[in-house]
Amino acid sequence: MGRPTKEKSLTSRDVVDAAIACLDREGESALGVNRVARELGIKPPAIYKHLDGNTGLRRAVALTIWRDYLADCQCQTAGVTEFKPLFLLSARATRNFAKAYPARYQVMMEYQLRPSDAEEAEIIQHSLGLFQAAMQLSTLNRDAIVDTMRMVNAAIFGFITRERSELMTINRDPDASYEVMLAALIVAIEYIRQDTPAIEIAACDATRTQTVPYPTG
Repeated sequence: MGRPTKEKSLTSRDVVDAAIACLDREGESALGVNRVARELGIKPPAIYKHLDGNTGLRRAVALTIWRDYLADCQCQTAGVTEFKPLFLLSARATRNFAKAYPARYQVMMEYQLRPSDAEEAEIIQHSLGLFQAAMQLSTLNRDAIVDTMRMVNAAIFGFITRERSELMTINRDPDASYEVMLAALIVAIEYIRQDTPAIEIAACDATRTQTVPYPTG
């Protein structure tokens, strides 16, 4: 990664990029102003000109990771409109992201997006839109949408969490188990879609539940 030659040339993006580089190499413990300053070859006060200490650094990194994750999901599902393949691609993309970037996934998961914050609300809306597209839930009532989100989030997040914690000790391929789980979720989603009265709702109403695609809910 290229480093600014002078502190005055430093940008917020430089700081975030350096933080993510540290995160990828050393894990979540490296996500701090002092460590990132050493990475950039500058003094810590220079970072405070761009971000509000460790709290601001973590927020900026988490939002960047969220945007990267959503862009990756959108890229992998581009042009797919049918429910089953779209759901499968989205769910696989989430697990693949968690496996490729475990520390990024952890930071993203631990940061609670706030609808009251404009930047974070935009990410919530984007992620909610992708979730509803993958689930094709736009004609369900609010309770059915929330139930579906919570079910899918709990299953996928729970699977990824157990896998990352190396708790899957029985001799069975996790990939095979994941696919079985996704197939079962498809059946459950179709059941909810068929058993629920169709009521058009505004997407903004559903954001009040603070449920976003697969990582939270």
